[in-house]
Amino acid sequence: KLKTTEVWGYRPCLWKIVLVGLGTLCSGGLLLLLLYWLPQWGIKGTCTQTSLRDAHTLLLRTTDEFRQWFRAKVHVMFAPGRKPFDSLDLQCPDQQLNGDKDLSPVHDDQPVQIIYFTHHSTKYYWNDVMQNFEFYRGLEDVKLSCSSIHSDHSSGLSKTLQKYRRLFFGDNEIAVRVPSLFKLLIKEVLNPFYIFQLFSVALWSAEDYYYYASAIVLMSVISIATSLYTIKKQYVMLHDMVAAHSVVRVSMCRGNKETEEAMSTELVPGDVISIPANGMIMPCDAVLIHGNCIVNESMLTGESVPVTKTGLPSSGDEATSSYSIEEHKRHTLFCGTHVIQTRFYTGELVKAVVVRTGFSTEKGQLVRSILYPKPTDFKLYRDAYLFLLCLVGLAGIGFIYTIVLSIMNKVPAKTIIVESLDIITITVPPALPAAMTAGIVYAQRRLKRAGIFCISPQRINMCGQLNLVCFDKSDATKESLVGSTFVACMVTCHSLTKIDGKLSGDPLDLKMFGATGWILEEPTEEETALHNPIMPTVVRPPQHTVPEANQNDPLTLNMSCEIGIVRQFPFSSALQRMSVVVRRLGEKHMDAYLKGAPEVVASLCKQHTVPQTFTDTLETYTRQGFRVIALAHRQLESKLSWHKVQSLSRDLIESNMEFLGLIIMQNKIKPETAGVLHELQQANIRTLMVTGDNMLTAISVARDCGMVRAHERVIIADAVPPKDFYPASITWHYTENPAPTVKGIWQSSGVPDGIHDKHQNQQEQSYHFAVSGRAFAVIMEHFPQLVQKLVLRATVFARMAPDQKTQLVDVLQSIDYIVGMCGDGANDCGALKKAHSGISLSELEASVASPFTSSTSNISCVPSLIREGRAALITSFCVFKFMALYSIIQYLSVTLLYSILSNLGDFQFLFIDVAIILIIVFTMSLNPAWKELVWRRPPSSLISGPLLCSVLTQILTCLAFQVLAFLLVRQQSWYETWTPQSDACNISRSDLTYNLNVTIPKDQKNIKNYENTTLFYISSFQYLSVANTVCDVVFTARPAVLPSPQIVCVPHDWRLTLVIIVMVNAAVSFLMEESIDRWGSSFLSWLFCRRNKSSKMRYLHLTMELQDDADWPPRPFTVTYASSPQSHISAL
Repeated sequence: KLKTTEVWGYRPCLWKIVLVGLGTLCSGGLLLLLLYWLPQWGIKGTCTQTSLRDAHTLLLRTTDEFRQWFRAKVHVMFAPGRKPFDSLDLQCPDQQLNGDKDLSPVHDDQPVQIIYFTHHSTKYYWNDVMQNFEFYRGLEDVKLSCSSIHSDHSSGLSKTLQKYRRLFFGDNEIAVRVPSLFKLLIKEVLNPFYIFQLFSVALWSAEDYYYYASAIVLMSVISIATSLYTIKKQYVMLHDMVAAHSVVRVSMCRGNKETEEAMSTELVPGDVISIPANGMIMPCDAVLIHGNCIVNESMLTGESVPVTKTGLPSSGDEATSSYSIEEHKRHTLFCGTHVIQTRFYTGELVKAVVVRTGFSTEKGQLVRSILYPKPTDFKLYRDAYLFLLCLVGLAGIGFIYTIVLSIMNKVPAKTIIVESLDIITITVPPALPAAMTAGIVYAQRRLKRAGIFCISPQRINMCGQLNLVCFDKSDATKESLVGSTFVACMVTCHSLTKIDGKLSGDPLDLKMFGATGWILEEPTEEETALHNPIMPTVVRPPQHTVPEANQNDPLTLNMSCEIGIVRQFPFSSALQRMSVVVRRLGEKHMDAYLKGAPEVVASLCKQHTVPQTFTDTLETYTRQGFRVIALAHRQLESKLSWHKVQSLSRDLIESNMEFLGLIIMQNKIKPETAGVLHELQQANIRTLMVTGDNMLTAISVARDCGMVRAHERVIIADAVPPKDFYPASITWHYTENPAPTVKGIWQSSGVPDGIHDKHQNQQEQSYHFAVSGRAFAVIMEHFPQLVQKLVLRATVFARMAPDQKTQLVDVLQSIDYIVGMCGDGANDCGALKKAHSGISLSELEASVASPFTSSTSNISCVPSLIREGRAALITSFCVFKFMALYSIIQYLSVTLLYSILSNLGDFQFLFIDVAIILIIVFTMSLNPAWKELVWRRPPSSLISGPLLCSVLTQILTCLAFQVLAFLLVRQQSWYETWTPQSDACNISRSDLTYNLNVTIPKDQKNIKNYENTTLFYISSFQYLSVANTVCDVVFTARPAVLPSPQIVCVPHDWRLTLVIIVMVNAAVSFLMEESIDRWGSSFLSWLFCRRNKSSKMRYLHLTMELQDDADWPPRPFTVTYASSPQSHISAL
């Protein structure tokens, strides 16, 4: 972990602490707030740097692009050893195992001082050898072989050793602490935004703007309450998701036979637990050493199909390899998953060795990624801060202007201070953050109604920018069975099980088994207790399946017998196969059956049993889009006993097989798949297929669903690793011969086909690459210079392993694609988390597998998510633009009024902010997504030429019309310095005489005057005008007719003039915005001579380069060798 973090050590410095204390007192606490917001300043301001070994406080900084700062306090504990897996004297006194800092040594047994700190729910311990901090993941740190886990760790830990290890690993729980409302409130209120609001409210109160200040306080309270409710709800939801396994009772093994009941929180790596027959929720990551388990991993992966877990091999080649959770996941029970049932020997328990606990488990790491997410690297948010800095700069200009103007007019010092600070609160809108999150909140609600659940709301905006989506198993509904002749293999070689009397398991296995009509029966707990050997799962044909005419046929008769499944090796995506050992009823020998990818199965068979036409037949079917599965068989030696079979390694059984044949299954694309992919392509969103299928099958499916068009060529990059003296190489196979009427594709790759519709991506070309998982691994290692070129035009990725999917997403992101990943969650958790937007197709309401979870089992949710993302993103842009223009319009009005020592009144500010701005902002947020995806994506940056030009022209337009109205009103014949006795509205003499006798309070702030009333009317309409023009929001409100006690009466002619000014203003704003929208980009490019400037996006830049490369794509059947010192002797 510390490889991605820089660490510095500090210890307290008395004189610095005293200085900071004085500064805090003098600044009224502002310095303390500043040090709270900037932890690096807080530590450097109160401490001096020292070595990590002697530090009291640590300063941490991430090494990624975000460069986040954190502080951590160093703690000390005492223990009998330095590391958790050190061997201890079993007579070690328990007093030394309490981890107490104030522990006194017991006689000659000196406890060791251990230095550690906690960061993001992970403890890091000091290592004197490394001279740095390290963290302990679990039993994997010892690098044990599979056989040593059986021999050295199958009997469990003593209580003393368990207590010692708990000092390092702590309690086994994923503790999602739900903070109290008070803590959340303090953290929320100390946000710089609310501190600024507090300052603003205090300032407005000093100016006697009590109504406006009260309204802002009320809005802030509502905003804080809403935020607290949302945050608290998310914490509670996450707490409930992980609480199911937090504290359960487990059976812990002490020695070979002794067991005791204990709380799961006491477990440490190395403990051995017994899995009960009726299952349990796993409280930790543990590796099975005895027995089998049927497990539902939906909570972790989102995949609801039960999987079979088998015991870790204790013999053979696999047993000598080091244990790794990733490589041995088919033997590992993961924390939070539900063990549905177990299979066991009579008198023996189903045992598992604890490997990881707490936040080190797979689920713990996923929960940590939710609790402590990386900041969203999105240009909108970065540009928003830059834009705010520009507004602060503008406020600084207004601040200086106000001070100079006030001094020239000999305004009292108190008034100068208040009004100059007031201009800052006007320029930076206090409601901006709340307004920008409103669109995301409403989008999240709409997604939930559509069956898409989100645990990371900040990613919704990212969905609006997606320009590439990877689909895992886009052909997930492979349905009807076409042909089957090998019933024995079909009915036994599967991972099906009965849960509550219903057959469940992999959909493909269910289809195959269901087509045979056979019946599966599993032993009950009572049956297993009556037999010494393990009771097998039995499959038998229904009574009516054997016709009378065929009863004398020995093959038919033999096939009608019951078959017991003695041992099962579950399907492994890495091995691309599964196998079983079975025994027919009444026979003395056992048989092994193998099922898997045809090329893998063929390589494990005796060569003379594989037909010579195997390759041609396989290619024929896969080209047509059929899914092909190969079957193989082997008769085992008669001397093999039931118990002996349980200890045989997989490699021994899956060798020297006899090839049986192929099962052909038809891939039926879901009806909505092609339409969804077409919609995405029309929207200029590139689609990729990442699948575990055979390469030719995947290509055929890609053609059927429209990812690859009928006229487009597919080039298979077949890469092989270096061997002997020959370097790694790539052979380029074209799936079809070039048509004679078309020039070679290597000559015309940069020329558009001419048949694409006008919205199709202009970079679209007439070829696609297809890459297998094996070739992808070779290219990543030996051809790094070709990786980006390949993924730029690769559409099909076949036989991809889970970690390769994550690598692929990483490569796509490195060339500036905004990547979406759609998968089932089972084999692509890493890719779903790595992508900018990962969506898991699952029946669960929420899963930690990905930011988004769709209850719809097809990919139709992807366009819906992108539409809502675009709606939320556009809303954020519009709200930001509108809020910026609103603050500048108000800034212009106030600046003009300052020139005559006037200002807007309390009710005027209140009316503008509540009756106009608040309604507009929340009306914008309510706008739903457009019903269809269009080819043009929303902009990703606020700092762009057209957008800045739009904002600038609107500001200048509003300024021009405000100045025009301000000057024009002073030129009117009826104009005079307003007094309560003014008669601009032709008040009758009698009323005037009456009013002269009335005592009217003096307007000390000079708010009531003709300039104020004029600018108030003009600016109120300008807010509506820019909302309508810039953000396409239509309003029919007429704020000018609403009564306000702080405006004065003006003649009807002037009112008509104001209406004309407002209408002309709106027309000019609309025309300017339309002009910029149509010709802004072209004009700016011409103005700054940037017409030929290359795109900033790396994938577009790379596409332009490849268009000029005559050697790309490579010619058919050519070979590219890796750049290595051995390449020049490849001919040898």
